[in-house]
Amino acid sequence: MTTEQLYEELNYVNHSREKRLYYANLVLNNPDLVPKLLHILFQVDDKISCRAAWVFEFMCGENLEAIIPHLDYFTEHMHKVHLAPAVRPVAKVCEYITKAYYSKTKNDIQQALTPTHKERIIEVCFDYMINDEKIAPKAYSMNSLYLLGQDYDWIHPELVLILERDFQMQSSGFKARAKQILHKIKKH
Repeated sequence: MTTEQLYEELNYVNHSREKRLYYANLVLNNPDLVPKLLHILFQVDDKISCRAAWVFEFMCGENLEAIIPHLDYFTEHMHKVHLAPAVRPVAKVCEYITKAYYSKTKNDIQQALTPTHKERIIEVCFDYMINDEKIAPKAYSMNSLYLLGQDYDWIHPELVLILERDFQMQSSGFKARAKQILHKIKKH
């Protein structure tokens, strides 16, 4: 399948779980489609890029290790994503990656994730925290930053500042997640 054909197929992706899963499995069963999917995802001004992001998130949810050959490309370009329906899945994939990296269960992400990848994830997560994003990307970013703070001692104090500063202005969902993260940091 060419990039153009995949682009056309993405027109059929909608919010339904079954459609996202169908296309995620299509990509997983055809690994040569992953770079094409990412290419479409990073056409950041195109609404179809959001659909590519949804499929990419589901693909990573099904088999995160499929991202390994593409970690450089993904982390290098993820900061360009700005349409809200695409930002959420990118933040979720960052959370998947950091959770896998800090998992007690051995996995290939732990070997593949470099300090450069981690720094790019940290940067994009802090951007989501300070920019006017919806609650979901902020919640995923809080969690990623909390985990990454185990290796970078400057992250937790910065995260605490942002959470405390924004606490009163945010939604109840943000407040609930922020309380959890602040509690974990103080326990640490």
